[in-house]
Amino acid sequence: MTRPITESGASEDAGDLERRLIDPRDGDVEDDAASPAQRSLLAIASSMLVEISLPKLLFAWFMSLVLPAVLLGLAPLAVAVWFASISAHVKTLTEIGAGLVLAAIVAIGWLAWRPLLRVAESNFWALNALVVQPGYLLGAELLRHLAERAFAGHMTDIRRTRLRAASSAAAGVIMCACAIVVLLLVWPYSRWTGTVAELALVHRLIVPMIANAVVLIMGYLAAASLVWGFADAMMDQPADFSAFDVAPAGRRFRIAHLSDLHAVGERYGFRIESGRRGPRGNARLRQALERLAEIHAARPLDLILISGDMTDAGRATEWAEFLDAIARYPALIARMIVLPGNHDLNIVDRANPARLDLPFSPGKRLRQMRTLSAIAAVQGDRVHIANLDDKPMRSLNEALAPYRRPIAHFAEHGGLRLAMGLGHIFGDQFPMLVLPDEPDGLGVAILNSNTESHFSFTNALGVISAEQARRLVAALGKFPDAAWIIALHHHLLEYPMPVAFSERVGTALVNGSWFLRKLKPFASRIVVMHGHRHTDWIGTCGSMKIISAPSPVMGADDNASTHFYIHTLVRGIDGRLRLIAPERVEISRPMPSA
Repeated sequence: MTRPITESGASEDAGDLERRLIDPRDGDVEDDAASPAQRSLLAIASSMLVEISLPKLLFAWFMSLVLPAVLLGLAPLAVAVWFASISAHVKTLTEIGAGLVLAAIVAIGWLAWRPLLRVAESNFWALNALVVQPGYLLGAELLRHLAERAFAGHMTDIRRTRLRAASSAAAGVIMCACAIVVLLLVWPYSRWTGTVAELALVHRLIVPMIANAVVLIMGYLAAASLVWGFADAMMDQPADFSAFDVAPAGRRFRIAHLSDLHAVGERYGFRIESGRRGPRGNARLRQALERLAEIHAARPLDLILISGDMTDAGRATEWAEFLDAIARYPALIARMIVLPGNHDLNIVDRANPARLDLPFSPGKRLRQMRTLSAIAAVQGDRVHIANLDDKPMRSLNEALAPYRRPIAHFAEHGGLRLAMGLGHIFGDQFPMLVLPDEPDGLGVAILNSNTESHFSFTNALGVISAEQARRLVAALGKFPDAAWIIALHHHLLEYPMPVAFSERVGTALVNGSWFLRKLKPFASRIVVMHGHRHTDWIGTCGSMKIISAPSPVMGADDNASTHFYIHTLVRGIDGRLRLIAPERVEISRPMPSA
């Protein structure tokens, strides 16, 4: 039976709404499903065991670990068979027929050698990225964490630096010893010679091939861990910024640095990491943009850098919310630079951390295309794609022009075939460069620091590819008098601040120490700016300056304050890039529930 409507237009049931058992605007426990701020990692992992698809997980493990190991282990056997065939024919080389057979074998082997080498190399580096470098990083950070806890009562900045260096060297020695032990245990199961007939029965060689791969990987780890450990020990260690420069002479650049906006697609949506402990909806994002507009109107900004995680899970509705929010401020967009974060690319399902994509799933490709489309919409004509040759650099829009129709068709129809055809496009666009307007001006190098993760629970991993680093170094070399902002999402390494061990692993760049060493020759004229940690930190590694941006929307409830910073960089008359004390911008007004 329908209740009557009062003169005010409200139903007589309106009062019942205020007495509802559950207020849906406040969210519920489902909004905390993947939030480490609300639940422990152990609790999240326990719930994953119930939700995870075991067949899909096993298949993903097979494709990511077992198959690369088999192919890597097969390569030495194939090479051995090839050389054995050549040797046998050399011994019987007494007539033209045998010579022709030998020539045919050499030709086939030579033609097959390069593809075989590429297969072995690609699978070796795949296993290195999945097992070796993360294993070393886990061991090193665990040792540092235990050492810092043991000496916490006597810790000073100098001692922390020395302890970090010593822990790196010790971790290298320990990882080397462990790798040698594993190598010796597996060696009896390996096999390095065979016949053509045996290669035809590959299923009988599965164990030897996997053993071969383990021996190769462990031998590499034994040597590499020593090199990494002592290189990390001898490199400049991170330290808090000691003193800002006081108004030095030179050209100034004002940069607003925001990160981790985590736009959601629902009016009352909560963000994955903060759950109900964070603000609802996108009102805080809109307020941050409004403050930026006020600041820019009063004192113009040169650059607005948003260092990743514009969205909470890379969904179309979230990108729509972000683009709609910034569309109100064309003056800000003209100075805005955005780059991809792990939440833009690697969240498979924002409601279920147990969800995973298969390595060839179109879902990951779709998130990449959404991100690339949004980046092009913001800065497509203002950024150029770094290259290794002397040819003119193309703008992002020019580089994407041949792929516009295939990308749109894929977004409309999906499909594995279309996804595979677009596989190279995303990675090929990085680094993107905002070129300096003068030979001694300021440029911005925009990097993609995200791994190819297909699992929501491991979404935060970061790495800088060797190819991307080569393009970056070449670009910096082409502008020897310019200063640069190196912009990426992930932090390069762990900073000298107390954090839980779970925050020390799985979030920084896996190869951050290596990347820092690549940047060291340019240290006096670059500053590294990133997000990801949701915390503000300004520090140094030697003469290199590093700035971590807080999130203006995370880490506080609706009525608590958040903040971001405006940094002033000065290119001194001596060519060095200097940093003035930043301006802190508070976002402290109570937030509406929208």
